[in-house]
Amino acid sequence: MSFMKYSPTRLIFGAGQLNHLREQQFPGKKAILVISNGKSTKRNGYLSKCEEELHAAGVETVLFDKVEANPLKSTVMAGGKYAGENKCDFVVALGGGSVMDESKAIAAMATNDGDLWNYMSGGTGKGQPLTKEPLPVVAITTTAGTGSEVDQWGVVTNEETNEKMGFGGYDSLYPVLAIVDPELMKSVPATFTAYQGFDALFHSTECYISAAANMMSDMYALTAIENVGTYLARAVKHGNDMEAREHVAFANTLSGTVMTISACTSEHSMEHAMSAYHQQLPHGAGLIMISKEYYQYFVDKHVCDDRFIRMAKALGMQDAKEPQDFITMLVKLQKACGVAELKMSDYGIQRNEFDKMAKNARETMGGLFMCDPCKLSHEDCVKIYEKSYR
Repeated sequence: MSFMKYSPTRLIFGAGQLNHLREQQFPGKKAILVISNGKSTKRNGYLSKCEEELHAAGVETVLFDKVEANPLKSTVMAGGKYAGENKCDFVVALGGGSVMDESKAIAAMATNDGDLWNYMSGGTGKGQPLTKEPLPVVAITTTAGTGSEVDQWGVVTNEETNEKMGFGGYDSLYPVLAIVDPELMKSVPATFTAYQGFDALFHSTECYISAAANMMSDMYALTAIENVGTYLARAVKHGNDMEAREHVAFANTLSGTVMTISACTSEHSMEHAMSAYHQQLPHGAGLIMISKEYYQYFVDKHVCDDRFIRMAKALGMQDAKEPQDFITMLVKLQKACGVAELKMSDYGIQRNEFDKMAKNARETMGGLFMCDPCKLSHEDCVKIYEKSYR
């Protein structure tokens, strides 16, 4: 019954909402505008439109276009320095989860001294608190995957130590304003629509079976699962299907919110270890690779049968009666989205890495293991990797 909910982000949701950005109140007059190091944000006109809207609102901008698909600590440090040199008083994140995650870390390092890892908990992080308030963040999401536009966390990789960990948890790192415009998501290729959609799904499925689940988080999680189950395959197959895009975007925002009320489980820790060592592995793809065997572990333990049955119903099997029905529906959705046959080996992952990855998962993001519905040992993690390997 107990829960804590705090949602300070002003959320503007709907097709075409980027066109109204100029009408919003901003927390400053000069922004570092953060985008990825890819071409799509510029090619699709999102950058120029965002700049136009901000300038019309009287906001001066400088561009930082260096964010990787899996954000790196070195880039955070460069971004924080750049924001400080240009005397920026807030951050605008225009992009997917990686851009929003990195922007939060840039906001912190623009005002705080030293290295980002001084402020990280877990692994080789020093666990120090921030001493100065981060710059305010405005998040404009162009994908439906992480829900980072409405939470106070980001994930960053230390390329020197192969540690991919969560940064944040401060109320001041919630974006002050989030624009969720599904029209910006029409250009996302089918494969990445699927990867991102499953990331959103797993935020909610993890939070639903989590030891931290509660009535409030259940409401968000189940609604998100229903929307992904009904609309993701349509969005993958028909990228211009705006009804599908809107519902997947809605599910994504709910999945971001649910993480602030409940907590993810070790599935995310295990994937972060995979992409920490293999930078080119998309986070959503890694989650898909291990998901069937990960959830099968808990189904076989019968630790929350009723919750797996309820998730199976949310994914579309209205007459679900067994926890195994969730696995059936999960695999069915992966097949419908064309991602059921993803291979670890295609990204260079080898069998002899499983022990190292399982150890890394627990050392860097061990807190999520505490939220599992039952204990998942080191040996169990290795077995999940092994059973998932192709």
